[in-house]
Amino acid sequence: MKKFFKEFKEFALKGNVMDLAIGMIIGAAFTAIVTSLVNDVIMPLLSLITAGYLDFSNIVWHVNNVDINFGTLLTAIVTFICIALVLFLLIKLIKKVESLKKKEEEAEPTTKECPFCKSEIPLMASRCPHCTSELPEEEKK
Repeated sequence: MKKFFKEFKEFALKGNVMDLAIGMIIGAAFTAIVTSLVNDVIMPLLSLITAGYLDFSNIVWHVNNVDINFGTLLTAIVTFICIALVLFLLIKLIKKVESLKKKEEEAEPTTKECPFCKSEIPLMASRCPHCTSELPEEEKK
């Protein structure tokens, strides 16, 4: 039994599991913020804009003495769309930043180092402007 708990402890305390747990907690907090945004800001604005015709909280379907709250479902759908939109924009921003970093890393060098004086010189130079040494053929590009 000790071996089982030891293995479980090693599994639970691995970096990936801890990262996942932190992500879930942050996701839950983010969901609470978006839910509040939808319920307390977006839905009242939609209701105000449509003169009260789009008050989703009051949309109920009565079937054989059972109330089906479509308003709650519609609110959940709007919440989902808001979360999906924010995540889409966030991922798009992250990919944009990553592509900019890759472009900077992949940029072709325009200079090289002189093998004699170790100064930085233009890539196409045949002589070093600092020490006037003639560069070997294999150094020219």
